[in-house]
Amino acid sequence: MDAIKLPRRQVTFNGPLEAGIRAVALLGAAYPKAFDLQRLTALDYLLVRTRDLEGGPESLHPPTPLRSPDAEVRRGIVHQGLILMMSRDLVEQAPQEAGLMYVAGENAAAFLDALQSPYLLKLKDRADWIIKHFSGYSDAEFNALIRQYFEDWIIEFQEFERSISTS
Repeated sequence: MDAIKLPRRQVTFNGPLEAGIRAVALLGAAYPKAFDLQRLTALDYLLVRTRDLEGGPESLHPPTPLRSPDAEVRRGIVHQGLILMMSRDLVEQAPQEAGLMYVAGENAAAFLDALQSPYLLKLKDRADWIIKHFSGYSDAEFNALIRQYFEDWIIEFQEFERSISTS
């Protein structure tokens, strides 16, 4: 009799559920502060790569050769994650003069307290660290930092393209 081959379980850290949990962790750490989708997308990227920041703790995710955040893809996944978390009252939309913002929802604190796996404890710790790290940054300073990362990623990508075209 032939053995049944089960599909290999793939572990992903970049689907809507994972991005939503990271958003809840960030918003919970920042409460009552609210962020727009652009800021949450940037914070989501930096949250798993805290070692890239000056004085940052060990990153949650291992380094990869190309670290480009693929901004549009990541933004869409973070947005899907926010919608998922809003359906569970973990995130709320907060329309403000500056635009649509997101804030930790009514159930966020209890949800975050319930997360006890080693990875999720590290995630909450990194979310607290990153919110404190950027607490003194103005919007202009934060945006300048993200622009610098973007420029570095473009250079990194161009170097990678050159390396594979000469191979």
